[in-house]
This record gives sequence, structure tokens and C-alpha cells, in this order.
Amino acid sequence: MAKAKVRYECSSCGAQYGSWAGKCNTCGEWNTIDKQLDVDSVEIKKSGHVIKASKISEIKASSKKSEIRISTRDKQLDEVLGGGLVSGSVILLAGQPGIGKSTLLMQVAHSVSKDSEVLYISGEESVNQVASRAGRLNTVNDKLELASSTNADDIAHTIATTDKDVVIIDSIQTITVSSLTSAAGTVSQITNSTQLLTKAAKQSDTVLILVGHVTKEGSIAGPKVLEHSVDAVLQFEGDRYGGFKVIRSVKNRYGSTNEVAIYEMESGGLKAVNNPSAALLEERQVVDGSVVLATMEGTRPVLVEIQALVNTTSYGYPKRAASGFDLNRLNLLVAMLERRTKLVLNDKDIYINVVGGIAVNEPAADLAIAMAVASACKGMLLAKNAVVFGEVGLSGEVRHVPHIDKRIAEAKKLGFEGAIGPMVKSGKTPDYLTSVRDVRSALNTFLEK
Repeated sequence: MAKAKVRYECSSCGAQYGSWAGKCNTCGEWNTIDKQLDVDSVEIKKSGHVIKASKISEIKASSKKSEIRISTRDKQLDEVLGGGLVSGSVILLAGQPGIGKSTLLMQVAHSVSKDSEVLYISGEESVNQVASRAGRLNTVNDKLELASSTNADDIAHTIATTDKDVVIIDSIQTITVSSLTSAAGTVSQITNSTQLLTKAAKQSDTVLILVGHVTKEGSIAGPKVLEHSVDAVLQFEGDRYGGFKVIRSVKNRYGSTNEVAIYEMESGGLKAVNNPSAALLEERQVVDGSVVLATMEGTRPVLVEIQALVNTTSYGYPKRAASGFDLNRLNLLVAMLERRTKLVLNDKDIYINVVGGIAVNEPAADLAIAMAVASACKGMLLAKNAVVFGEVGLSGEVRHVPHIDKRIAEAKKLGFEGAIGPMVKSGKTPDYLTSVRDVRSALNTFLEK
């Protein structure tokens, strides 16, 4: 059978060449000429074999082990994973340096090793350093095994030949394939190492947990194929110097992506926060500019304090700053308040802070932000002890948001007198909820001296 032909094509302008070159003569770009398969030269009827298929009703699990979930003994983390660790799954955990990835995985390894065979492989630290961390976290036991290696071939052989239930690799950016000469952390090394380790994990029904680095922009370092090739991607977010830390599932083939786990770093490691709302509001002082927002972290309602500070600017251009909230969204809300209400904010510095290090991204925070800014500007307080939520449009209207019942239930649990939010689309409006149609009526009704 004739060998399929290849061609060399510039990924920037599409120019084709008969051989590789470092520079494209057409567009002038460097290192953009890649080898491509000439599909027209392939004889499709002779290029492969017929794939054997089976009826879906006749397919049975090749191994009972693949149906069993391994519990991490952490209720919140199990919910994020969809019920626990699935045998043969590959999980990528990514987060900022120092946020607690290694701490969390050491605690998980310790818990899982009580009932399963666990191997912790570090590519960044020696076994003595890992053992020292285990001692600080009080996670030392005889069943948990440690190793230090950066060779993907050795790790894959170990996974395939030893009967381990869970293997943790910290981190994938330090692992290299010996057949490639490129440095660790490059696209080729990350791609090939992940594919090799994934293949070994799938064949041996081993849970493989990979630690991933992130770039300064916050995205996972390496090629996008890294996220596509794994079964679950967990993002570790929060302030590494304090506050709450949140694990959310960005991708999960075995469960929902709506669940989150909330932790707090203590001297003995990461501790799950079962009632984050109470912890976030524990030190709250009722002053102007303080509004409690009923937000959602996945499917979990969380009450957080929104603080606003408004002051006459000393410069020609007023300053806007936001911590835990999108600055562009804040500018939009300030412009809406100036246009739709009688507030004068064009000569005011405005600062917004979401207490506790929680990042609020959902549109339901709009009404709380607007009322906090108005409260701080006029020196007025909320007329009653209530939580606030609702999306605000450019016309000043308050729009519907999901999970109203869950937000109200959380507010009731913590003793708030009521809730201020949008109109309910269908059904009877709860007595606990005071509905508002627009921002102007909300400010006129619920702010007082």
C-alpha cells in the first residue's frame, strides 16, 4: 500500500511548502510551518480495518471495579466529584501557587489510604519534604506510600504493574517523557505525558489525580488539550493569604458542574466550612454602605456582606475599585444609578469590597451592589434587616434570578427579617420576599436615615 503523503503548511497564512522551513516566506512569521497529512493521498478503503461494534444493550462493564466510587471522606469534595472518585478516572486539580493544592491532596491521600492503596508521587519535592508536610498536617500513616519522580515512563509503568487504587502526581508540569528532548512544562511534554499516564490509568482502573499550574492570568498552564483529555477539571480559587477557598468543578464526566466545596486554611490544614454564611457575617457591623447579598455558589446559597465606600474625589477623574466583583460591571451599575436615579456620582470615588475573599460573579449581585453604593453615598441604612438579590438592567429594572427559594431559606436560617428581590415569575410571591420593580423604588422604599 502506498504511503500517505505529507505537506508542510503555515498555520498563520496557509501557505504550503514541500519541506520544513523555520520562516514562512509568504507572511514572514517564524516557527509556524507544521507537517500536515495530505488527506487526498490516503486510500480510504485500504488505510485501516473495519471497527468491531457491539449493541449497547449487550455491553457490560469489563470490570466491577470501574463501577465503584472511592469516598474521600470529605462530604463537600465528594459532592463536587459527583459522589466520590471513580476508578479509572483522571482528575486535574489546578490553582494559584500557595493556595493549598498539595495540602488538600495530602489530606485526601491520608483519608483514602485507610481503605485503599494510595501512591503520592511528587515531581517538585523530595520524599523528605513531602513527609515533613504530612507530619505538620498529622496525616502520617503506614498505608500511604510516597515517591519522587519526574519520568512519565516510570510512573506509567508503575501504575500499570502495581495494584494501586489512587495515584496522585504533583505536578504534571514537572513530568517528562524520556523520548522527547524538550524541557518539562512545554506543550509537547505536557501533552504526551498526560496521554501516557491516562492510558496507564484507564488500563489498570486506577484513579489518577494530576496537579496543574496556572498562568498569571489564572488559566491552566499548558495546552487546552490537557483539559480535554482528562475526565474532571477542578479549579481551586480564593485568596492564598486568607479568606475562604473554593473548589469548583469546571468539567466533570461523572457528575454535576454546579457543586462547590468551601474551605478555610488553619494551622492543621484545610478545614471544610459547613456554614459559610454564618462565618462570613460573624463580624459584620451594621453601617451605611453595608448590604448582605444572597448569592449562589453552585447550588449552595451563601450570604456575603457587600461593603461600599463613597467619597468625594480629590482628583479630576473619580476612582473606581472593586475587590471580589467585576470592575466593568461596577462602572456599568454606577452609570445606571446616575442616569435612573437622583444620585450624583460623577465626582465620587467608589470602592466595593466583598468580605471574606469570595468572588461574586453572578448577575444577582447587581441590586445589592447598587443599594450598597446608594447607602454609602447618602449615609443611609436599610430600613429592615434583610438580604438583597436581583439582576439590574440598564433601564434600572430589577430582573428575575434563579434559586429564589434557596436564597430565602438561607436568609431565614440566619435570622434575617426578610428579603428584597425581583418579582416572582410564576406562582405566589413568598411573604418573606418584598419584590421591587426597579432600582429607584428599591432605594426610596428601603433606605432611611
